[in-house]
Amino acid sequence: MMKTLRLLATLLLLGALAKQAAAQAPTLTTFAVGSTTVTASALASNLTTIWELAWGPDNFLWMTERGGRISRVDPATGQVLPVVTIPDVTENNESGLLGMVVMEPCPMCVPPFATYWVFVVYNYTDQGVLKEKLVRYTYRSPGGLFGPPLVLLDNIPATTTHSGSRLLLLADRTLLMSTGDAQLQPQAQNLASLNGKILRLNLDGTVPADNPTAGSRVYTFGHRNPQGLVQLPNGRIYSSEHGPNNDDEINKIEAGRNYGWPNVEGYCNLPAEASFCTANNVREPLTTWTPTIAPAGLTYYNHPAIPGWQGSLLLAVLKDHKLTQLTLDATGLSIPTRTDFLTGFGRLRAICVSPAGRVYVGTSNRDGRGTPAATDDRILVLENRAYLPTATRAATKLHFDVFPNPAHQQATVQLAVPATQLRVLDLAGRAVRLASPIGLRTTLDLAGLRPGLYLVQAEGAAGRATRRLVVE
Repeated sequence: MMKTLRLLATLLLLGALAKQAAAQAPTLTTFAVGSTTVTASALASNLTTIWELAWGPDNFLWMTERGGRISRVDPATGQVLPVVTIPDVTENNESGLLGMVVMEPCPMCVPPFATYWVFVVYNYTDQGVLKEKLVRYTYRSPGGLFGPPLVLLDNIPATTTHSGSRLLLLADRTLLMSTGDAQLQPQAQNLASLNGKILRLNLDGTVPADNPTAGSRVYTFGHRNPQGLVQLPNGRIYSSEHGPNNDDEINKIEAGRNYGWPNVEGYCNLPAEASFCTANNVREPLTTWTPTIAPAGLTYYNHPAIPGWQGSLLLAVLKDHKLTQLTLDATGLSIPTRTDFLTGFGRLRAICVSPAGRVYVGTSNRDGRGTPAATDDRILVLENRAYLPTATRAATKLHFDVFPNPAHQQATVQLAVPATQLRVLDLAGRAVRLASPIGLRTTLDLAGLRPGLYLVQAEGAAGRATRRLVVE
């Protein structure tokens, strides 16, 4: 019996060492972010036009490729595990399988079960006409896909260019979906059209009751081709958008606002644009690029592993072949600095951040507009290999209580030992409140949160701990 246990322990150790070795893939390049050295390596190679990367609730990296394949990628080994190749995807120029969101519909269910909803948007052909639709798959582990996909929205006009489309799960468990103007430029200003918009839907495809216009999925309008969407812990939403030959944009997304296209390109700085902006409640971009750079995937970095990126937006750029850091001021209404990194890997389209603070970037060199290397397309990993996570430094365990529970407008967190940060997470794992505790007792402001089940997470030198919290 003892020999069996020793053998089992040895096998487990070897497995752990193998995964650790795989995580330390060969260095492709390094670069400095402030005083931090960031290492870039390849997690997976020989892929084709990566469109989306998303960190899944199963702690795997989920990926779409424009030809129609959805895969899970093991972040420790780089093994690509195909989930499905969608049969009716039409890939032609810019069209194909595009954005994706992966979520647990019931992460707090008792007993727990590993069921995930996988939302994807893609182009398809209907009687010879190219269109776009949003569907929801159900994935169970083990076992894979369960049942046919549920069509949430379809028959959106599309072309082989300007079809978007990025998806974003909001903290209130509604879904944003960006659509391009499909070269039907005036439709971006037409509220009856779904083109040139950011749409907001419930998870079953219905219209949220608090959308800007009753009965309409339109959340914002006047867009040309938005291909990046991100929500910050404080609730602010930002997007990246392709301009024509000028004025690529980063926008702050506000419900009901008009973003100007095609009457306005970039800022409201021409006489005709200024008049249109005043008359039509146009929201100007935070920053623009002329000549254009082709901004794509957009994420938010807020992890101590790379301090120089904390509190910034990170943008994957196609045409200019780079990763761009966009700093935000305290109000979130301006971008004081733009700093470029990671040149030399070609077109960058997809980006996401893991809970460990690693940044994953997908190249798009096989999309017909790049010059692919022999190993393209690739998932690149950007990490600070010198960073030691808090949990591995901890010698003691962090304990805390939350009361009252259930709570209404506020709750008190009583810590046993100091913590550096408190987070309130929704059931999608997204931070909806942040607090930096001073001392051992902190009051959490819960005003504005929808009633339901949340998680309170405390993190500090003693580790990390989580408690359930019911908001009434």
